[in-house]
Amino acid sequence: MATEAVVEGVAAETEPMPVPVEVPAPETGLKHKLERKWTFWFDNQSKPKQGAAWGTSLRKVYTFETVEEFWCLYDQIFKPSKLPNNGDFHLFKAGVEPKWEDPECANGGKWTVSVTSNRKANLDNMWLETLMALIGEQFEDAEDICGVVASVRQWQDKLSLWTKTAANEAAQMSIGRKWKEIMDSNDKITYNFHDDSRTRGPSKGRYTV
Repeated sequence: MATEAVVEGVAAETEPMPVPVEVPAPETGLKHKLERKWTFWFDNQSKPKQGAAWGTSLRKVYTFETVEEFWCLYDQIFKPSKLPNNGDFHLFKAGVEPKWEDPECANGGKWTVSVTSNRKANLDNMWLETLMALIGEQFEDAEDICGVVASVRQWQDKLSLWTKTAANEAAQMSIGRKWKEIMDSNDKITYNFHDDSRTRGPSKGRYTV
């Protein structure tokens, strides 16, 4: 099916992931439907084409709406430890693209946590805990969340939780505190406005928890 072709393409770009990779169909019978649909995206920035605009390598991979679909996808493909350097996995609400230009993201920002020690295991654990919290609607301000990004880089991996109303400090602080609790992290995390990054480049965090 068409989805398998897309997933095979992702696998081919993210060696040493096995090729081809097929997404197994969830078992027939009772499905546990989620409150909303979610979409996995993949971005490989390791070999950008000269002159290509940011986001041209971003690819939508699969939209799901049941618990069974989620586990099939996660177990087979979507673990950050399988990514090459400069690779990104995204999980965003269906209909929202993981780009600053998307209307849902344009006035938002992101909480970011860096992963340095025992990197791959910790990144996979924090990524999975975050995914389950998102699809399980564990955040009080869930409507303000756009999605999450796992970024694998040569020296330091990161997770970024994107939200849509950066100026709403109360909502962002609530989300940031809950996210730290979910990840069981004692490290400080910071929140950056997309506008600051767009206009000034790297910037200091606006909020910290």
